[in-house]
Amino acid sequence: MTTLPSITLDAFDIAILGQLQEDASRAVAEVAAAVNLSQNACWRRIKILEEAGVIKKRVALVDPQKVGCGVTIFVSLTAGEHSEDWLEAFADKVARMPEVVEFYRMTGDVDYLLKLQVSDIKAYDEVYKSLIRTARLRDVSAAFAMEELKHTHAVPLPRPAMRG
Repeated sequence: MTTLPSITLDAFDIAILGQLQEDASRAVAEVAAAVNLSQNACWRRIKILEEAGVIKKRVALVDPQKVGCGVTIFVSLTAGEHSEDWLEAFADKVARMPEVVEFYRMTGDVDYLLKLQVSDIKAYDEVYKSLIRTARLRDVSAAFAMEELKHTHAVPLPRPAMRG
C-alpha cells in the first residue's frame, strides 16, 4: 500500500485511478467492471479519492493543433531580483496568461520554466513582450519544440504491494 497524507491507496484505488487517467468520461459501471468491483463500491471509492484531493478534477483534453495553438515553446527565465513581493507579483501575472500552460520555479541556473502553447512566432513575440513588461528579468531564453514525442497527463501510479 502507498500512504499519502490523508488517504491510503490500495490496489483497487490504484486500478481505478489508472482507468480514470485513461478516460475520465467512462461510466462508473465500466470502471467498476474493469477493476473487478461492484458499481457502488467503485463509486464510493471515486468519491473518497475526489474528497481527499487525489482526483483534483476531470477535464477534456483539447488538441492544441486543432484550435490553432500548435506551437509549443519552453521559456527559461532568470529573475532580475529575488524578493517575495517580486515573486508574488510575477507569479500572479504569469499565471493569468492563457498561453502559459505550465509554470515552474526551478533550482539551478534558471529561475523559472514556462511551457507555452501559441499559434505562431508572432504570438510568442506578444507573450515575450508581455513577460518583459510584467517584471524585471535578467534573461529570457526560448526553445521551440520541433516534434512532440510523448505527451501525457497520466501520473505514474504506485505499484500495489504484493502479499506474500
